[in-house]
Amino acid sequence: MSAPRTMTGTPLPVVLAGARGHGRRHVDNIRRLAAKGLVRLAGICELTPLTEDEFGGELPEQSTDLGALLDSTGARAAVICTPIPTHTALALTAAERGVHLLLEKPPAPSYAAFRRMADGVAAAGVACQIGFQSLGSHAVPAIRALIAEGAVGRVRGIGGAGAWVRPEAYFRRAPWAGRRRLDGVDVVDGALTNPLAHAVATALALAGSTRAEDVAGIETELLRANDIESDDTSCVRVTTVQGGSVTVAATLCAERADEPYVVVHGTSGRITFWYKQDRVLLQRADHGPEELRFDRTDLLENLVAHLQDGTELLVTPDDTGAFMQVVEAIRTAPDPEPLPDDAWRRVPGEDRRVVPGIDALVAAAADRLCLYSELGAPWARSAHHHLPEEVSTR
Repeated sequence: MSAPRTMTGTPLPVVLAGARGHGRRHVDNIRRLAAKGLVRLAGICELTPLTEDEFGGELPEQSTDLGALLDSTGARAAVICTPIPTHTALALTAAERGVHLLLEKPPAPSYAAFRRMADGVAAAGVACQIGFQSLGSHAVPAIRALIAEGAVGRVRGIGGAGAWVRPEAYFRRAPWAGRRRLDGVDVVDGALTNPLAHAVATALALAGSTRAEDVAGIETELLRANDIESDDTSCVRVTTVQGGSVTVAATLCAERADEPYVVVHGTSGRITFWYKQDRVLLQRADHGPEELRFDRTDLLENLVAHLQDGTELLVTPDDTGAFMQVVEAIRTAPDPEPLPDDAWRRVPGEDRRVVPGIDALVAAAADRLCLYSELGAPWARSAHHHLPEEVSTR
């Protein structure tokens, strides 16, 4: 797509929808880019307006109505960091006005909603970047180059591991948190689809299987230790059309928090990528281990560059189609199985639930490309769900 160009040197007027919670990171980032003269915060869309104390300075125009705010501010771009079920409608509200987008992940709670958003954005001719910040890491193209040159031999599969800790209050932070649906509307807020979605998207990117049509089949195991609707301990295996395998295991009930990572298994070595740290470990036959560190390109900065000089967008909607196939498989799978009472415990004084042994299981799943049930977890056997690729890509 050839994007309309902005005047080089003129800060891009941006509206932020959702400035609390994770949205605070976008406030900070917009300030950083404003200091470089790249953007200007023209407005904030929030259901409850921010105070100056909360915002930390003089506030721009605020409104509860994104369309009205885009009209009144003349914004050229919108950053959407709102609850998952609102993404599609708000993205289309912006697109209909010719406003370019940075849309937080997951882009939608269902494949149908994702297609409505992606098709609407394409028809409007606006640029849309999906907020998988890990895909802005320069490690991603570097690892893909290593794979292409055969640095670790033939790729046997790609694993992903995310062992995180979340208090029970995390699932009470918003009405949609920990929900699969709310008031009849899809939410699909699970470990693999929201907090550890980057592990899934990054593994698919390293597999070179990012588009919807790259997916041949999906297996899920969705479980929960917390008293929620969605999964907090889960794993997924994606079979790609190329014949590859991507297996990602995640938990929010770890014994101790660890850095999430993706690992490429080759016939003569492996590449481990700690994607939040932009750190890579290359281990291969007849070589000592090499640790590599990379920079990353900010996704809003990349969107501005795209609008100014045609720089290629890093994460288009089409580049998240395979991830959205995973979201759809999780959405349509049976509701997550509650773990038996003897499979989890509360941590005294920490308001959180832990699944003993889950840290080792998550690591083993990524290492052996196996699901929890295949690793002998007795509580996972009934949670296995296989979805052959009959998911529509339209």
